[in-house]
Amino acid sequence: MNATTPNQSTSPAVTITEVPLQPISGWGRLWMGLLLVVSPAVIIPASILSGMPFLIPFFLVPAILAGVLVLAGLMAVGPNEARVCSLFGEYVGTVRQTGFFWANPFYTKRPITLRIRNFETGSSRTPEKKDAAGKVVEEQGRTHGRPSKVNDLHGNPVEISAVVVWRVVNTAEATFHVQDYEDFVAVQSEAALRSLAMRYPYDSEDHEMSLRGNTEEICKQLRTDIQERLDQAGVEVIEARISHLAYAAEIAAAMLQRQQASAIVAARSKIVEGAVTMVQMALEHLSREKIVDLDDERKAAMVSNLLVVLCSDRHAQPVVNTGTLYN
Repeated sequence: MNATTPNQSTSPAVTITEVPLQPISGWGRLWMGLLLVVSPAVIIPASILSGMPFLIPFFLVPAILAGVLVLAGLMAVGPNEARVCSLFGEYVGTVRQTGFFWANPFYTKRPITLRIRNFETGSSRTPEKKDAAGKVVEEQGRTHGRPSKVNDLHGNPVEISAVVVWRVVNTAEATFHVQDYEDFVAVQSEAALRSLAMRYPYDSEDHEMSLRGNTEEICKQLRTDIQERLDQAGVEVIEARISHLAYAAEIAAAMLQRQQASAIVAARSKIVEGAVTMVQMALEHLSREKIVDLDDERKAAMVSNLLVVLCSDRHAQPVVNTGTLYN
């Protein structure tokens, strides 16, 4: 006898494939059920007039029960909706056609929407509101919330959130593979977003992929990561976009100064590069046109003056030299 360890599964995973179910038109069954329900109005007087009132229970009770069962099998399926049918715990099929139908009254008909939906990560779920009869008058939804705080590849805390657009494509998996597919989508999308943010830096100076600098590539990778997590729930991720990305408040000021310093250094480097090119062009033009013959010392002085004029962030003040270069 082999003992199973706690980590070993005692039963294989159950895979459920969606099966299309072809229901019957419900209009004929509707009239049949109504006739059976109102049949007592005919059975009772007929039994009394025929002198056989003892037959009333034999016809009345079956007629009412049959009418109730027939009416219980009616269902209406709207556009982009479906009904997942099961019989005593066994999956039977899914009705995707739009219209008024009749199916086995003993079927459990779970409604599921096929509409395209979206939500923003980090938001909370609103509870269902019901009327006095217990019917749901407002579906559960996602409300806007705070962005998720996570450390990027370099350990910097960042705030990030994303908008995920999704829909159900396999009703059987969405109903039977997970407990609540809406919460499953929300939790797994949040986990995928956090994992993605930890694998990339917020910003990069070495031309590597970053959250801020490669938005399109990051969004594609985010969609792929979320889809891998939601395949078992019968959900298709249509689009995933980062809606908010910023440094956390505790380091936002320091990172802003760093970005400003990097921008100033980059701008100064570009200015110096352009100034050197302009000085070189000026010296080559003077030499080519033989406007003036400059020795190395005079060239050094001209280069120094031109660089000061071109690289300064203020207007240069001209100084008139009435003497020679050496006094």
